[in-house]
Amino acid sequence: MSKRSIPISLPVTGEEEWLATKEPLMTGWLTSGPKVREFEQNFAERHRVKHAMAVTSATTALHLAVVALDIKPGDEVIVPAFTWVSTANIVLYQGAKVVFVDINPRTFNIDPEDLKKRITSKTKAIIPVHLFGLCADMDAIKKISGNIPLIEDGACASGSGYKGVPAGGLGTLGCFSFHPRKSITTGEGGMVTTNDDKLAEVIKSLRNHGASISEEERHHGPKPYILPNFNLMGYNYRMTDLQGSVGVVQLRKLDTFIKERNIWATYYKNELKDISWLRLPNFGSDYQHGWQSFVTMVDESKAPLNRNGIMEKLQQAGISTRPGTHAVHMLDYYKNKFDLKSDDFPGARDANNFSMAIPLHNRMTEEDYQYVVQVIKSL
Repeated sequence: MSKRSIPISLPVTGEEEWLATKEPLMTGWLTSGPKVREFEQNFAERHRVKHAMAVTSATTALHLAVVALDIKPGDEVIVPAFTWVSTANIVLYQGAKVVFVDINPRTFNIDPEDLKKRITSKTKAIIPVHLFGLCADMDAIKKISGNIPLIEDGACASGSGYKGVPAGGLGTLGCFSFHPRKSITTGEGGMVTTNDDKLAEVIKSLRNHGASISEEERHHGPKPYILPNFNLMGYNYRMTDLQGSVGVVQLRKLDTFIKERNIWATYYKNELKDISWLRLPNFGSDYQHGWQSFVTMVDESKAPLNRNGIMEKLQQAGISTRPGTHAVHMLDYYKNKFDLKSDDFPGARDANNFSMAIPLHNRMTEEDYQYVVQVIKSL
């Protein structure tokens, strides 16, 4: 089999998405408007929530969530130690304290037993991350958290679910990403979801500079020349209608994308199950995995090379891999600012050092998957 070049991820976009941008380009309504509204309505319907509010990224979605919950200096917010850095950064934006919690390295999500130890009287929110498309154990987290608000970091979890409930409706607020490495994309972009009417109104205002009504409502209202009132200090976190038009098309394909990814994730699990040094994703029937990534763990005591050596060999063979993500407490900024040690969170440490994502996306062919399996088996 000849050498291939297989990226870790590649979005499925084409003529349909390109044609969808024609309407906003022709009408001249390029900022947040009717196409964003359509995308929001469709996303809310798919994820079975009352409100979905499009923003510029998952990072800004998370930031709006903590602002809407009135997180402020002196408050504590619990964040998994193994996640993308923005999950922690948005807590610092508010001057609040990040309290890290360890993860279960078998699921890469919050370890409920460690969570019990981290909650204090100052805990004002918990951010469960649905990493790589697998929802966190929300029942266990809710049993421990009581009335503490839960912000779902569902950056990887569009279309994922837990016990039949879609991500985004499992907590107080949900936050999603449409970065090109996610299952569906708008280039950059994000979404905030909630079933709380009051929080939804606050977030709609916050994303638009704190204005009392949206630009579209003002322009199409009886007095478009009257500027709105500004009741809050807000931000410019609005998604554009160009992005919204692409999002409408992408969302129609989401379930097909996930179904296809599930087929190939099953193929990987069947083909790679006998490799003693490679631990594969494993989860119960309560979880509807979105398969944003297929993340394994390398057992270096049994592997022919260390994790990075294996990644180098695969790169030489034309197969892109990545660590699952990073342990935030091991990044220099957090390590130095808060005097953290790698061993403080051993589950996150091990996931940082030994996780390996292999290609799984909707631009791959059957031959691509066969090639990935063949090369891994040959190591």
